[in-house]
Amino acid sequence: MARPSSTAQSQFIARVLRNPGNAFILERWSALALPDGWLVAGCLFQTVWNLCGGRAPQEGIKDYDLFYFDAADLSEAGEQAVQSRVEAALGGLGIAVEAKNQARVHLWYEAFFGHPYPALRDARDGIDRFLVRETCVGLRPAAGGWELHAPNGVDGLAAGTLTRNPLTPHGPLFDAKAASYRARWPWLRVVD
Repeated sequence: MARPSSTAQSQFIARVLRNPGNAFILERWSALALPDGWLVAGCLFQTVWNLCGGRAPQEGIKDYDLFYFDAADLSEAGEQAVQSRVEAALGGLGIAVEAKNQARVHLWYEAFFGHPYPALRDARDGIDRFLVRETCVGLRPAAGGWELHAPNGVDGLAAGTLTRNPLTPHGPLFDAKAASYRARWPWLRVVD
């Protein structure tokens, strides 16, 4: 797995923090009290792509995703309780924030996406399985700075490449996702 260089990692984090929604969520992180919690997905990589394309950092981002891992409560009601707590802690933000328990994804994924999904070990395991390798990123505050989980590095993300993730080899789902991204950021390119 590629490890981001300290310069690439620093640039990535600086770009992510230029999005006011990301900054707001991360400033209030401790109030969320998410076990193994991470800010993930589109709010991170779309911010980078927006900035690389000369757009406002938050432009077109429909929601901000939080992953957490709670194997002690796999219920939908438990996940909804966490969602309610997150909404209360981030009240007044004016953006949609979705909290998803990665310990329960295997219970609903196949019915929703049509493919089986393994039980995960932790939230990072869920980040590692995004359809597009370059979008496998998560960020959270850590003692003295930030913890970035980017198993495939961040260089491809900034370069605008879209590569299939062998951990989630669902060709039609990848093709649809890549087409959606390219419709919004035409400079992105699919790499086989």
